[in-house]
Amino acid sequence: MTKFSDLNLNTKVLKAIAEAGYENPTPIQAGAIPAALEGRDVLGIAQTGTGKTASFTLPLITALARGRARARMPRSLVLCPTRELAAQVAENFDTYAKYVKLSKALLIGGVSFKEQDILIDKGVDVLIATPGRLLDHFERGKLILNDVKVMVVDEADRMLDMGFIPDIERIFGLTPFTRQTLFFSATMAPEIERITNTFLSNPERIEVARQATASETIEQGVVMFKGSRKDREASEKRKVLRGLIDAEGEKLTNGIIFCNRKTDVDIVAKSLKKYKYDAAPIHGDLDQSQRTRTLEGFRNGELRILVASDVAARGLDVPSVSHVFNFDVPGHPEDYVHRIGRTGRAGREGKAITICVPRDEKQFDAVEKLIQKEIPRLDNPVKSSKPADEKEDKPKSTRSRSSSKTEETVETTATSEETKPSRSRSSSSRSRSSSSRDDRSTNKVVGLGDHTPSFIGLSFEERMAS
Repeated sequence: MTKFSDLNLNTKVLKAIAEAGYENPTPIQAGAIPAALEGRDVLGIAQTGTGKTASFTLPLITALARGRARARMPRSLVLCPTRELAAQVAENFDTYAKYVKLSKALLIGGVSFKEQDILIDKGVDVLIATPGRLLDHFERGKLILNDVKVMVVDEADRMLDMGFIPDIERIFGLTPFTRQTLFFSATMAPEIERITNTFLSNPERIEVARQATASETIEQGVVMFKGSRKDREASEKRKVLRGLIDAEGEKLTNGIIFCNRKTDVDIVAKSLKKYKYDAAPIHGDLDQSQRTRTLEGFRNGELRILVASDVAARGLDVPSVSHVFNFDVPGHPEDYVHRIGRTGRAGREGKAITICVPRDEKQFDAVEKLIQKEIPRLDNPVKSSKPADEKEDKPKSTRSRSSSKTEETVETTATSEETKPSRSRSSSSRSRSSSSRDDRSTNKVVGLGDHTPSFIGLSFEERMAS
């Protein structure tokens, strides 16, 4: 078996690797490191979790061990799709370059330009950046890319998903033609293939088979859920999620909830907090300092539940996550394996539960086909005997009838993330017998009588869904 000591890495880098507890490289590392040290372009096709970050950080540190950067002219450039992934790459450099005198700078959104300008002005050997922030500095005249010797593009498929490909092409054009390029992607979409054919020169291609199986230590399950009505499906689905969390009890020490869309991340997190669950969202619209605090709180156990999208969760490395909940079935079956792989690590037991609505059944079939296993069906934890048109259960706190009625009025008139179903038959009867002033405080629209449109009182998302 190949060892790191066989790969011609700098002795100081090998010392740092040994202290980190590693001895044998992963397949992507064993293939990419020798080619990168020879100065060749590298095209690595591998998913997150295969060790590809070290496959470019280790040879990069070795190559940059000699030399010194000039002001505003970085010697190497690493592009990442998200702030969290860029921060993880920076941590890798700190770990493996601890005995090598190299300077680095992290250019990501949410941090003041002034602090980053100071680092760039001193000269940096390694510049780690998201595409947008990098171009912001360049356009302000604070950055010169003429001296870039090595350029790394990490998670190129995510760059494509996030619309960064035009920025990547522009950055390629700003760097020297003679640069060395290390390019990594989990998939090879036609657009990615076009870029590699354009900007890479006779690359060494290393492809690691996609992970198609989940760890045997992960208990999997799925709830096949159908809402009572289309305009209530979203709120009822969130109620199912709360039921699943409650059913796990103390076994759920911490968990990640995955949503497909950033808007749903925010809605689910707000819903959970409303019902007194210790949860917080992680998405691109949050201030960077808040994102950092949220991730640190989850890592150190101060936060129990993290609600995230696939992109925002990139770079999140927590070794002991007890549960993963898929609020949505992922659009790509490989993402399912990646999501649930956040639990059950290093021989630990874990649990992954998915909520599947009828429109997602085709995607869920693709997941089972990929992992070549039927995922056990679970009972819906929410068994309500209430009429279908009655309101969603109130939060756990006990409230009087008058306070509940007041909150109902406020939630009906204010913008709310939670959908508010119409009144029950008995409640409507009481409304008709009340005064005209009371009638005006309900959801009725003047001039429409009893024929109030069904969309009145619903949020924008619920109106679109109906």
